[in-house]
Amino acid sequence: MQHLLPQYYQMVEECIASIGVDPAITKGEKDGQYNLQKGSAPVWVDVFYDAHNQCNYIQIMSPVVEVPASNTVAFYEDILKTNHNLFGVGFTQFNNWIYLKTIRECDNLQKEEVMAMLNRVGNYADQYDDELKTKYHANSFRKSDI
Repeated sequence: MQHLLPQYYQMVEECIASIGVDPAITKGEKDGQYNLQKGSAPVWVDVFYDAHNQCNYIQIMSPVVEVPASNTVAFYEDILKTNHNLFGVGFTQFNNWIYLKTIRECDNLQKEEVMAMLNRVGNYADQYDDELKTKYHANSFRKSDI
């Protein structure tokens, strides 16, 4: 399975190129990692092999906002209700950050699906990072937060 990863990297790079961005400048530290920007939202792509499940995956995610220091009950309720209206992505929390994320196995992956995943995460993240930051006085992501 792991030997198939380069074909998925190529697929992602073709999608990145099709939106007018040079894939070479988006490459992350490891093979299969790409860092893009959609408006104010960073969008991270990771194509990887999971040894535990013996499967290749593609994950696309974006840090949206830091969990606010106050009004957290309303914040989480808002996130949960918003999740119901999203297509193909969902809000998730890791550490003290809220992300938009989609993940799937690479089996039978098509370029059209990669494009849809990129567009969904990018568009939703670009919309909700500003909305949630303003509404809850939350911090948005900075590269130094990595």
